[in-house]
Amino acid sequence: MFLKNCWYVAAWDHELIDGAMLARTILGQKLVFYKGESGQIVALDDRCCHRGARLSMGRVEGDDVRCMYHGLKFAPSGQCIQIPGQERIPPKLGVRGYPVVERDHLVWIWMGDPALANPDDILDLPYMHDPKWKGIPAYLHYDANYLLIVDNLSDFAHLAFVHTNTLGGSEEYAFVTKPVAIERLDDGFRVERWHMNSDPPPFHRKVIPNKTDKVDRRNIGRMYVPGIFSLESLFAPAGAGAEKGNLEGAREYRNCQFMTPETESTTHFFWVYLNNFEGEDSNISRSLLASLIEGFMEDKAIIEEQQKVLEEDPDFRMLAVAADVALSHFRWTLERKIEAEQAAQPTPAIAAE
Repeated sequence: MFLKNCWYVAAWDHELIDGAMLARTILGQKLVFYKGESGQIVALDDRCCHRGARLSMGRVEGDDVRCMYHGLKFAPSGQCIQIPGQERIPPKLGVRGYPVVERDHLVWIWMGDPALANPDDILDLPYMHDPKWKGIPAYLHYDANYLLIVDNLSDFAHLAFVHTNTLGGSEEYAFVTKPVAIERLDDGFRVERWHMNSDPPPFHRKVIPNKTDKVDRRNIGRMYVPGIFSLESLFAPAGAGAEKGNLEGAREYRNCQFMTPETESTTHFFWVYLNNFEGEDSNISRSLLASLIEGFMEDKAIIEEQQKVLEEDPDFRMLAVAADVALSHFRWTLERKIEAEQAAQPTPAIAAE
């Protein structure tokens, strides 16, 4: 079901402040995350190898964690380093540890072969660490498979119907606009779409002074395997020539979204909606956060019901329309990568009779 040899977002860094121990399931595996005294972030299986107690109910000691059932202590690697009342520690006694990297306020985890984990492979989204782009990090939990969220983000036409009064603005968006570019890439896709001489959508009107002026609107969506989405949104004065590169008077946003499977039917959804025109306060970011939550809850209601429909009838097959080009390519690309990864795994030895 899942691609494992890749980096997934596991948490925002603020979830691990003040000695917090975070219990979180990733790709069906129950894990515990914590930040040690040195600042090192640790991810371990959330199960003591002794009697199966949850390490997330334990205690951080320096960079180590102690199980509070019988007191076994584990190093960041997962190796057991202390057993109360027992001098000898069997070398095999321990729990699995996972490569983790903290970057751009995100905690990334590698769930596959640790020997293949290269931090240089973590996707770099420049605006995540550019101080001119401001936003407030957020999280939602979906009771749905992560690919249904990927599908939702892959076609901007749903903005017109799901988000008419929030992120979309009008049903006109679906009828009068078409993608000007769809690029099928080996790690996902890129889609560009323009809506000329349109009314600004409600979320944008809330944060601009000229609320009724017509705008030329551009969205560029980039989806990366395994489930990372970047949306570049531009609102320029109508007729000013933004499509030719004149961005004078334009307002821009960058929406960074990270879908991480919790299980086959649940998903962790991390996002931050950034803007480059906010002043010293964060009122625009607060307004945008509220608008995005309102919009995403509209998506969430539909997608979670969609998950129920699919579970009720496993034989049901979704049929594609022309607007599904990008999402169909993404699913095909992901399936090929999963197949290649599984084919590369060594075949278990069969014991001779």
